[in-house]
Amino acid sequence: MSAHKRRKVKLLSETIMDGKKIQTMDEETVGQHTWSELPTELLEVIMSHLTLKENIRVSSVCKRWSTVAISVRIVNQPPWIMYFPKYGNLYEFYDPLHRKTYSLELPELQESKVCYAKDGWLLLYKPRTHSVFFYDPFTQEIIQLPKFEMTYQIVAFSSPPTSPDCIVFTVKHISPTVVAISTCQPGVLEWTTVNYHNRLPFVSSIWNKMVFCKGLFYCLSLTGWLGVFNPQERTWVIRVMPPPKCPENFFAKNWWKGKFMAEHNGDIYVMYTCCNENPIVFKLDQMNKVWEEMKSLGGLTLFASFLSSHAKADLHGSMRNSVYFSKVRFYGKRCISYSLSDIRYYPRKHGHDWGEQDPFESIWVEPPKDLSIFM
Repeated sequence: MSAHKRRKVKLLSETIMDGKKIQTMDEETVGQHTWSELPTELLEVIMSHLTLKENIRVSSVCKRWSTVAISVRIVNQPPWIMYFPKYGNLYEFYDPLHRKTYSLELPELQESKVCYAKDGWLLLYKPRTHSVFFYDPFTQEIIQLPKFEMTYQIVAFSSPPTSPDCIVFTVKHISPTVVAISTCQPGVLEWTTVNYHNRLPFVSSIWNKMVFCKGLFYCLSLTGWLGVFNPQERTWVIRVMPPPKCPENFFAKNWWKGKFMAEHNGDIYVMYTCCNENPIVFKLDQMNKVWEEMKSLGGLTLFASFLSSHAKADLHGSMRNSVYFSKVRFYGKRCISYSLSDIRYYPRKHGHDWGEQDPFESIWVEPPKDLSIFM
């Protein structure tokens, strides 16, 4: 074995052992199978166990290792699934990366329904008292909003409630040509509600989806029309553009129940899925006013749940270019996902029927910064 190859083997061995106890090859085995001959898939497995610091170090070995190291480099952590119990105050949290489940007693959430989640905060509603409030499940901080009666409308907010720019937005169907839009901010005494007329029919219901993107709230109706609300100018418009091109059996097979919407760096994504059918992902082309079907997410990962969905970049290599659903199989050991690269579900043949799931059962939340809260 050449001196160059020996140095390469030694570097990777030392790098791995620096932070983790990972078994390495002995000199005799290395002589038969050098590190430079390892297939890319095996290098990905090895490097996926490295810390960020170790990953950066091995990426300097050679061009091939640099490409593999970057492909599995973890910069961001994925969100966790938060499950709302039918009884009691014990809430479970599932980490899809490490496939671990944690639990917390959260008596403050008794008789509450989750409405939305973003930036580590939940927005919740108590139907009996009409109480609306923000809640951080890991610090247990509460920020109250004025009371407000919610029926079948959906809700979203723009930024964390600790930010002065935070706006809570909800839209309610009045008639095919009229919607009632209500907004609120932490610290104010009451909600502001205004009726708006639609140029195009826009039926608002619990099946709608919302995101906040570049200062605007985007709302996708049941039939795919896109409504846009500007909170600064207080204007509401229905975009004159064709809805996403959905399957012909869209309503017959309940595709509309498996509809999700997410935002990332100014781009808006919409996804439809139904049972074991392959999901269809669209990205909004703002310039040409069309929905473009996506065959790849370019390394992004979508996390879909009924009330709010998220898009993340720079996750673990195996999680990229995939959609993760807020449902776990195999006795809580495997999150249902769909890989756009492999064009298949994981676990295989485990697509989820969203028509059978309680929409208030689970939601994706940002993971805690400190795991000691579970000790």
